Amino acid sequence: MKWREGLYLRWRQAPGFYGVIAFATGLGAAIDLVGINPIKALYYSAVLNGLVAPPLLWIILLMSNNRTIMQEKVNGRVANILGWVTAFAMTMAAVALLFTLFLSSHV
Repeated sequence: MKWREGLYLRWRQAPGFYGVIAFATGLGAAIDLVGINPIKALYYSAVLNGLVAPPLLWIILLMSNNRTIMQEKVNGRVANILGWVTAFAMTMAAVALLFTLFLSSHV
């Protein structure tokens, strides 16, 4: 957004930067006042991240290997091997998580 940023700037010099900090602080206080357990919130956000990350990684890998998009800057062999192994492992971990959640809810 081309905002000026930095704690060395005054509020008038970087209102967007300080606005984001104020909003995040207010949101954190509101979460506490509503009674949401912050540790559970961190846990569930990590679970959600684990489920959302694999499809995003697959999309990123497909895009980074597309010459129409990346032209001559496509992934090299090592990046592709590491990327696809990582994507596959993360996908299997997400599937295992869903499988165990499904099994535990039917016991």
